[in-house]
Amino acid sequence: MNDVTGKRQLTPCPGGTVYAIRPGDSLLSLASRFNTTVEAITNANPGIVPTNLQIGQQICIPVTPVPGSCQGGFLYRVRPGDTFYSISSRFGIVVDALIAANPGVDYNKLVVGQEICIPAPVPSPPARCPRGTFPYTIQAGDTYFSLAERFKTTIRAIRRANPGVNQNNLQVGQTVCIPRER
Repeated sequence: MNDVTGKRQLTPCPGGTVYAIRPGDSLLSLASRFNTTVEAITNANPGIVPTNLQIGQQICIPVTPVPGSCQGGFLYRVRPGDTFYSISSRFGIVVDALIAANPGVDYNKLVVGQEICIPAPVPSPPARCPRGTFPYTIQAGDTYFSLAERFKTTIRAIRRANPGVNQNNLQVGQTVCIPRER
């Protein structure tokens, strides 16, 4: 979420899960996915405009934390076609976090109906960008090429400003540093 100055803030979500809006999301689809209600999501996010969700916007999903081995997360029932990769993408977490939250689960042999733990995603703070650059939050469809064109810089300059970022695996909501025009 952004404050009035336009700076990105982390969404407070005690007892729930912070979720970054992805393309195609609606409050109804999120309520179904997280086993809650539209009303509960709306109540947890005062000021949210249900008909104007923005890709990358962080909201609180009021999912009751599960006691025991899935603390802070929630249980998810595996559906046909699910993989750890597709599940992690759906819930905005990294595969390694999903594997770590489910010791003893063979991620190569998921069974329909099996319950697994979806850990609460850890919101990433805004990137600390080097001098001469500014932070930018990745939106759906962004590539280094499109960013270079939009901000009148080069792919090479964006790569230099973001060591360790895989340009072929940009994630909606991820923050990268963009070199300023010269």
